[in-house]
Amino acid sequence: MTSPYEIDEIFPEDSPGSVRLPRRQAGNSPQGLAVTLMADYTLRTRAWLPTAAIVTLLAEAGVSPAGARTAISRLARRGVLEGRRQGRHSSYRLTTAAAAFLAIGGSAILVASDAPPWDGQWTLIAFSMPQEEGNSRRGLRDQLRWMGYAPLYDGLWISPHDLSAKTRARLAELTLGTLTVFRAGHVELDAAVRRNPLDAWDTEEIARQYEAFIRRWRPAVPRSRGGDVAGTDAVRARTEVMDTYRRLPILDPHLPLRLLPRGWLREPARDLFVAVYDGLADTAENHVRAVASRYTEGEVSGIQAHTVADLATGLGR
Repeated sequence: MTSPYEIDEIFPEDSPGSVRLPRRQAGNSPQGLAVTLMADYTLRTRAWLPTAAIVTLLAEAGVSPAGARTAISRLARRGVLEGRRQGRHSSYRLTTAAAAFLAIGGSAILVASDAPPWDGQWTLIAFSMPQEEGNSRRGLRDQLRWMGYAPLYDGLWISPHDLSAKTRARLAELTLGTLTVFRAGHVELDAAVRRNPLDAWDTEEIARQYEAFIRRWRPAVPRSRGGDVAGTDAVRARTEVMDTYRRLPILDPHLPLRLLPRGWLREPARDLFVAVYDGLADTAENHVRAVASRYTEGEVSGIQAHTVADLATGLGR
């Protein structure tokens, strides 16, 4: 089982193009928090935020000023942010490529609950790659995991979903080594030594992650609905709930409910995420705008807190 804290950012580091989003670290890394912060309030418009405002907002999330400035600088080198300077003041915004990646990633983590029933078929991807191509092999595995596949065996990755046009196109770009795709049903064997396709995922660990998410965020719902959260806390909570929730659909890429234990917590976790993220949107947006305005002459335009519904429709594309 891959720990949610070892999975790459919603996009693997070797995504095509010049953008390299930060890799997932234990806890919330300064770079990861900065990306989430910029996406949550500027993805729709790619608004410029003063560097000092970004540093202040990250400081409210527990990042030191030095750590915040280092994170901003590294994100600029990665092609995630672009900067400009006006006199003594500098500002940053998401690059066009980063905004496009983040918009697609935002819609990818919000799997619709009304998907068609599973047809009982599995998609299998078998690949062979020379041992000396270690980096390419890791890159392929990152891509497959991001697309919802998991390793049944070392060179055999599976998914319960059919091969979409987007996945076909993505696999066509990954011409590394030899790769073959099958669509087939599982044949049960009455044998002591066998491996069920669902064993590619550690469902017990996924269930624990759902339980931990619900236990952590359930108390926040009444406060967010009642308007009892200060602006600083609203931004921090909204950033943290997004940073935490977006790992869950990678761990559980809409696995068929008929194969899972009763009472699977996918939908309760999603509903809880929506309640917290959307419930704090207005308060958080007002706070980000107020902080940004401290470091500019007049109000900063283009700061907009999107909702989960906005993300699901492909915000920014």
